[in-house]
Amino acid sequence: MPLPRTSAVAALLAGALLASVAGCAAQDPASGSGATPPGPADCAAGALPTRTAGTLTVGTDKPAYEPWFSDDRPENGKGFESAVAYAVAAKLGYPREKVSWVVTPFGKATAPGPKDFDFDVNQVSISAERREAVDFSSGYYDVRQAVIALKSSRAASARSLADLKGVKLGAQVGTTSLEAITGTVRPSVQPAVFDSNDLAKAALRNGQVEALVVDLPTAFYITGAEVTEAQVVGQLAGGGGDEQFGLVLDKGSRLTGCVSAAVDGLRADGTLARLEKEWLSDAVSAPVLR
Repeated sequence: MPLPRTSAVAALLAGALLASVAGCAAQDPASGSGATPPGPADCAAGALPTRTAGTLTVGTDKPAYEPWFSDDRPENGKGFESAVAYAVAAKLGYPREKVSWVVTPFGKATAPGPKDFDFDVNQVSISAERREAVDFSSGYYDVRQAVIALKSSRAASARSLADLKGVKLGAQVGTTSLEAITGTVRPSVQPAVFDSNDLAKAALRNGQVEALVVDLPTAFYITGAEVTEAQVVGQLAGGGGDEQFGLVLDKGSRLTGCVSAAVDGLRADGTLARLEKEWLSDAVSAPVLR
């Protein structure tokens, strides 16, 4: 759903950001570098020290998957992460026409080195290891990992982690989904690792793997729209704030505190919950595999 474009709304959003930043006592411990929180002057609406003056540059991977984006077009404002990105931009004083998108592969976003974006939004989970190379905003989504399998597979009948021990599992490289396999499921069979979820889905269809681990909203979308012969087997124990997606920024970015303040404001005023309900409402429940 497109965000309001009027200058009056932009001014109100900018004022809300300045108020929230002024009231900050400390930066969220998960938000990045741990630098001194910004003051109101540092987060001047629409005048942040961005890569391009007057423009906020947002990165994400291609293809941009449902339900996080829609029609592989991050710029259309549809899908949970596209909507979150525009909501954050508005809080920072950048209306939709002042937001520019760049393609940034998942692995490159969290790798050391200069970035070609002001922040990246791409289902990147906050972790201590990743924080060594990049900054993170406050978390904007509480993540749950899930297992999907073809309905005809023995994995489809799994009711516990023990039932998955001998199953050939797969996940995208560099993701917390893969970490969940090795750290939570701990199968006796070496998991398969794929460069993208598209390759993982193809492997599931042709029997190279028996099941995939992905985040829960993606699991519901894959089984509902892409691999309809598959089903959500269950979710892995955890979540509820144990794992969160965060916006990625360059290490030591001058924008980290401002972006975190914007995310915190969107959580406090109910915007994140509203967007989650609008775009991720199907991913509401699945049995927990313990």
